[in-house]
Amino acid sequence: MRNRTVSYTAESAPRSTPERLAELARLEAMPDERIDTDDMPELTAAQLADMERGRFYRPVKQQVTARLDADVLAWLKAGGQGYQSRMNAILRRAMLADREA
Repeated sequence: MRNRTVSYTAESAPRSTPERLAELARLEAMPDERIDTDDMPELTAAQLADMERGRFYRPVKQQVTARLDADVLAWLKAGGQGYQSRMNAILRRAMLADREA
């Protein structure tokens, strides 16, 4: 079996269907002991000792308060959950384009 990396943009990410949201809610409500973890073995003490916190870069998030036009906010929220992440992605693209100009 060949693994393929899949990448989405804010615009191309698939929308969650009601069925998928119901399945996620069912899984979230499931007790931990009922979850089958046979395909992901426990980490050994040696593996835990070798772990590094923050090894992979993630931008630091900063909470802000912003005033947006109501129609812009409605458009962002119409895409479902993750509207703040979509807003961040849109602003990041604008920032990177501005840097290249």
